[in-house]
Amino acid sequence: MPLDLNCDLGEGESPARMRALMRWATSVNVACGGHAGDAVTMERCVRLAKSLGTRIGAHPGVAGSFGRGEIQLGVTELQSLLLAQVGALHRLTEVHPVRLHHVKLHGALYHAVEHDARLGRCYVETMARWFRGLPIYVLAGGRIAALGRQLGVKVWEEVFLDRGYRADGTLLPRGEPGALLTRPAEITARLRSLRQRGGWPAHDGTWLALRPRTLCLHGDTPGALALLRAARRELTSGS
Repeated sequence: MPLDLNCDLGEGESPARMRALMRWATSVNVACGGHAGDAVTMERCVRLAKSLGTRIGAHPGVAGSFGRGEIQLGVTELQSLLLAQVGALHRLTEVHPVRLHHVKLHGALYHAVEHDARLGRCYVETMARWFRGLPIYVLAGGRIAALGRQLGVKVWEEVFLDRGYRADGTLLPRGEPGALLTRPAEITARLRSLRQRGGWPAHDGTWLALRPRTLCLHGDTPGALALLRAARRELTSGS
């Protein structure tokens, strides 16, 4: 099965940039009014994804934080957040109509469910109960990938093409040297390593064995359009 290439959208980019980025992705994660986005940007993404044949997914996040850094959230708040934000995008996809493909948590929320067992179980159980059949994009090799399979939720394991990794498979914090990859040559080298050798080296040289189903390139990484273009061409090159 071909690797999926995903990108976060609806986070304040112009309509022209949204279209340019979406042309090179095979799936997009649409901000649902939490950390970013509103009904107008969600509908714009839905219409555009339908016209381009791009898979569309919900990208719920925490209001006021842009989804990065520490968050304080209980299980009741998480369930309400998911129902409201995923539900809002789902309703828009039904109107147009286009199929809602997946859910991917944003930023700190994505990592919080990996580290907090209560939040992680709440997330997966909410998906199993209310959004059964939708895959979740989750950290490759992480807690949520295992829990999702255990509870019957479809899982697409994810790696980040434009982020540096620690030896334990977690991401280098933004702001540290090597945390962001911004050159197309770095992205294509990673992809070739992944396809030919089944992984890539961490920042300290430790080998990371990776078996992802989807690859993320952030839309706000410097040079994101060139990175997406390079990744998509590498994926379709057959090399």
